[in-house]
Amino acid sequence: MDEEFLDRVMGEVEGVGKVDEFTGQLWRRWRNLRNGNVPRPMQLGLFRSDYLVHAPGGGEPASLKQVEFNTISSSFGALSECSASLHRYLYKSTQYYAVSPHLKEVNFPVNNTTAGLAEGLAEAHKAYGVPNARILFVVQEGERNVFDQRWLEYELLEKHGIHVVRQTLHQLGESATIDPLTRILQIMPPSGLLSDGSTSVEISTVYFRAGYTPTDYPTPAYYDTRYLLESSRAIQCPSIQLQLAGGKKVQQVLTSPGVLEHFLSDAARWGADAFTSAELQELRSSWMEMWGLDEDVPGAAGAAGECSGVCKARERSAKLVLKPQREGGGNNVYKEAIPTFLDSLPVKEREAWIAMELIAAPQGLGNYLVRAGSGTEGAVKTEVISELGIFGWALFGGPDKQVKEKEVGWLVRTKGKDSNEGGVAAGFSVLDSVFLVDD
Repeated sequence: MDEEFLDRVMGEVEGVGKVDEFTGQLWRRWRNLRNGNVPRPMQLGLFRSDYLVHAPGGGEPASLKQVEFNTISSSFGALSECSASLHRYLYKSTQYYAVSPHLKEVNFPVNNTTAGLAEGLAEAHKAYGVPNARILFVVQEGERNVFDQRWLEYELLEKHGIHVVRQTLHQLGESATIDPLTRILQIMPPSGLLSDGSTSVEISTVYFRAGYTPTDYPTPAYYDTRYLLESSRAIQCPSIQLQLAGGKKVQQVLTSPGVLEHFLSDAARWGADAFTSAELQELRSSWMEMWGLDEDVPGAAGAAGECSGVCKARERSAKLVLKPQREGGGNNVYKEAIPTFLDSLPVKEREAWIAMELIAAPQGLGNYLVRAGSGTEGAVKTEVISELGIFGWALFGGPDKQVKEKEVGWLVRTKGKDSNEGGVAAGFSVLDSVFLVDD
């Protein structure tokens, strides 16, 4: 909610937006909304914070380290719940043939992510205050992740009586209109007619499962459609502002001395207790070291014509990942590929990238990975890494600045240790579930 901070970090005057066109396009629409004095409704965030176990060895204890914090299209909550249910069912039906004393029903925790995420959307719908309005799911063309989304749609209808409309940004460019007086967002269905005979529906909440990657905006008109949706009184999930706040550059800047402290020292105005110095240190200890490629950083003098941020990235490339301002997997640069990438990266684009120390995964954890359709013959035994995602939602803002928030479930993704990327939809990892082991 700190506009000055986001302008400085992500804007096109001082921040990432001046060198990254995707970020700049979003920031400019947000600026135009502010300059137009468009009243801001409440905002909804469906979040996922991702973690890996860091086990560097050398006597240092293992700990959880944050990979990233997702503020847009935080997916696979519903399908992760299905994976957990599958593993519980297999235990009940086979007891996994008693291959381990740890295999007890109590060690298979229930995952209720679907109900939790749907609750967040339902709370936004309720705050909007029009019971017969609908929730809009903004989806990608040829959506491949439709089944994860459908479970949320079914939950909203069956448990909350809320109907969902699914449309792409392309469709919305033709179907979405805003009443100039009331700012009500109306959507025409593709068929042109609803079951009750009406030709349009009012939208209470706009839930983005698209819009996080430049390919979702093939022309400027698509960004204008995003602006149109945002200028309505419908609650956005997320708003452009909240999407920008989830940028990798924001994550990196928060690790800088004093920045986290600035925000958490002001916790009282959000109704939270003040953070102690020990709690602040505990939060900081969950982050790996990060820095901007365009910055002067301690630990590297910098070669001729090269800032020290780039020089440090060259020196430590074997244990680093470089991240741009992108979501969805397949965008990062890892280890041995970093020096060649830095050679080709224009100086003006360095500000759009951050360097992050790689999390050292535990050694010797083996499992079988099975790809759909390959059968047991296609199973591959390999060392694996599992990533834990924690879901939650927050409804906040509006004239009274109230905050509602809740932690609602989890996700586990497992991949081969030799794989740098971790996206399920991108084909790098498989859905898994939590299994508790007695200490």
